[in-house]
Amino acid sequence: MSVKYETVMGLEVHVQLDTNSKMFTRVGTGFGNPPNPLTDPVVLGLPGALPVMNRDAIEKSIKVGLLLGCKIADVCKWDRKNYFYPDMPKNYQISQFDQPICEGGEVEIELPGETPAVMGEHRTVMLTRIHLEEDVGKLTHYERDSLVDYNRAGSPLLEIVSEPDLFTPDEVFAYLTSLRNSLVSAGISPCDMEKGQLRCDANVSIRPVGTTTLGTKVELKNLNTISGVKQGVEYEIRRQTKALENGEEIFQETRRWNPDEKRTTSMRSKEMAHDYRYFPDPDLMPVKIDPEWIERVEKELPEKPFDKQRRYMADMNVPYTATSALCGDRPLCEFFEQTAKLPKDPVKVANWVVNDLLRELSQAKRESEEEDGVSVEDCPVSPESLAELINLIEEGVVSNNVAKELFPEMFSAGKSARELVKEKGLEMKSDGDEIESLCAKAIEDDPDAAEKFKGGKEGAINALKGSVMKATRGQANPKIVDEILRRLLSN
Repeated sequence: MSVKYETVMGLEVHVQLDTNSKMFTRVGTGFGNPPNPLTDPVVLGLPGALPVMNRDAIEKSIKVGLLLGCKIADVCKWDRKNYFYPDMPKNYQISQFDQPICEGGEVEIELPGETPAVMGEHRTVMLTRIHLEEDVGKLTHYERDSLVDYNRAGSPLLEIVSEPDLFTPDEVFAYLTSLRNSLVSAGISPCDMEKGQLRCDANVSIRPVGTTTLGTKVELKNLNTISGVKQGVEYEIRRQTKALENGEEIFQETRRWNPDEKRTTSMRSKEMAHDYRYFPDPDLMPVKIDPEWIERVEKELPEKPFDKQRRYMADMNVPYTATSALCGDRPLCEFFEQTAKLPKDPVKVANWVVNDLLRELSQAKRESEEEDGVSVEDCPVSPESLAELINLIEEGVVSNNVAKELFPEMFSAGKSARELVKEKGLEMKSDGDEIESLCAKAIEDDPDAAEKFKGGKEGAINALKGSVMKATRGQANPKIVDEILRRLLSN
């Protein structure tokens, strides 16, 4: 009888905090600069340079802890994590060991539903701790040598450590997606994995089903995208399962994910693991976190993405598919809510935002020479302008089809809907005599469709409607067209 195996995983997620300066110096942070200008004696570990704590980074860490339901420490302290590697010129990293800033906590995740249109099961993934540290430099390896860029060295870095509480690649994907959405929505970090603002290490182990002892842990590194993390753990699960089925032993090691070859390769074994020799940093005092500080930060917490999604569905009747596209993006949610205050139907607003607005933003990003493209914040179509367009449809001034054609022009030209309608003479035609004449012609030109409708085939009327709308370039009032066609066909 063959043994069945199950997977147990935990993730270590490193998040670069969005602050103006680094963790222990006033040197600025940023991405895309030439190598090494964002340095100073503190970053480079020059003799006599002393660190000074970044209050904003500590406050953002408290905010993350509260957002994820952690216990905020009364006192946290700084430790030196000692190792010798070119990415940290001091030969140690300032981190937190036995007294981290946050302990415990949880992340709500959503598993895939039966279809993309159906909400999946929700559960919570438990956290072990969150600690604050400084980032290291970036090494670029070449065939004969390596180069180091210290621009990101010293940037505030938050490490979020989960319990071994993930059991499938889908859960890993859902966890990272949910965590990222929460952090971005709260203004903690842009969490752009391509820029190194969010990095992830995955600990994967396999054990026989029914046992409680964890299997041998294998750590995966070089996971540079959320989908890459999922692919990496999928491969590692297959590799370890096959090895155990073949009677092979799993060794504790660190493996590197190769996204080109879609496989992991060994980096170092347990015997090569570092002994970091932690000890309290003598240059930094412990941080006492007053209850008043925690209380103030708690009052500033934003609504969580899943809570926002549930509110949209319950209070506004916005469908799940639309809320899924909205609620992972705070600026998009703000745009939607500002727009939804103006027309009567928030569902229609949501559909316009997640379909038409997102399409135009994506197109503008592809065409833009700017790295980040056009964002929602500087979108040429304002919430008021989109609301006006939707209201024009509701008022019967333009048809929905005409509005769909107008929106890209509103986006590119920055003009209002009413302005463009007037310029182009696109007001909906409601003249009963003119429309009746066109309806009669449509029936005359397509007697088959007319007979099918009279015979009980309701859908046949759509062909006749299409002819009338085509003749009026989409400007005929569809409600009036429908009424006139039905009247003529009943005679």
